[in-house]
Amino acid sequence: MKKSKSLTDWAFLIGAVVSILVGIGAALQAGYASNKWIPVILVVLGLIVGLVNVTAKEVVGFLVAAIALLAFGSGGLSTLDTLIPKLGTLLGSSVQAFSFFVGAAAVVVALKAVWGVESKK
Repeated sequence: MKKSKSLTDWAFLIGAVVSILVGIGAALQAGYASNKWIPVILVVLGLIVGLVNVTAKEVVGFLVAAIALLAFGSGGLSTLDTLIPKLGTLLGSSVQAFSFFVGAAAVVVALKAVWGVESKK
């Protein structure tokens, strides 16, 4: 029997696809890549994933992965454009957009983890 996708599965998939499309749009200098609503949509999707999808067992791994992603995104990826034109822009913009998504989820997961520690006292 095939399992259907849940709301959080779709939220994660949409967040990832939108982030990649933003990166492609930025590399191609497409107008849609700078739409002011994209970060809002990504944050809302991230909040949904953070509230519903990350279990107590996954908290540490998720937060470490979120930190690694944010560190990777701050690494000056645009310098890759000197090696392969538009590659650094594409990666940097994609990671920046994905950071809105993952960052929102990470805040929710971190708050849930702190609340869980606090509520056990």
